[in-house]
Amino acid sequence: MESSRLIDRILGPRVPRAAAASHPDLYQRPRTLFTAAAIALGVSIMLPYWELRLKAPQFPKGLRVTAWVNRLEGDVHELEGLNHYIGIPSFEDGAVLERSVAIVGILVLAGLLLAGLHIHSRWVMVFVGPAVLFPLFFLADLQFWLWKYGHSLDPRAPLSGAVGEFTPPIFGPGRIAQFDTFAWPGFGLLLAVVAAGLAGRGLVAHRRAYRPLMLGPLVESDEGAPIEEVCV
Repeated sequence: MESSRLIDRILGPRVPRAAAASHPDLYQRPRTLFTAAAIALGVSIMLPYWELRLKAPQFPKGLRVTAWVNRLEGDVHELEGLNHYIGIPSFEDGAVLERSVAIVGILVLAGLLLAGLHIHSRWVMVFVGPAVLFPLFFLADLQFWLWKYGHSLDPRAPLSGAVGEFTPPIFGPGRIAQFDTFAWPGFGLLLAVVAAGLAGRGLVAHRRAYRPLMLGPLVESDEGAPIEEVCV
């Protein structure tokens, strides 16, 4: 009984049939926004999230690294060779946990967004909120690892003293020793930001649609009988 009541509280009030018929857009809007956010988040897995270009006299064509949610691609081998001389840890040692759970985690976030279609209460924040915050979490984690790599130089490396500690910027130009760097967001991250925006707008639309039902009594017909409810 208690579990049934908890489920009812999470699902929230049902929408009166008359209200659903007279204001279809009101109740469809949050569903559309949550669905679009879930699709955008799911598609983002198939696109790069972050890219970095490095230029130096010994590499006139530059070096480029592309970060996906679970791997690095590009001139990784060349950079690993440079890391050895500078004393930077191997890329394989960074963000191991994040890379191992990234794809499943993002799919879970997309699934929670779809589950939010059926939540008509304040509990919707539990289902939708993580997708709204996900881009910020990704950027914070990326900044942490950029800082950690730049502050974990092996003092035994030949050039560690010449380079010194550094923190590359997440976006825009930077400099590491004789290397000029430039970083920018990938299309995957941009899609994740779009998904967060859609989910945030969905929460606003959800509040407009369902808050009156949570606060008010059951709508009645002119004859005083309760209007039949439906799930929207």
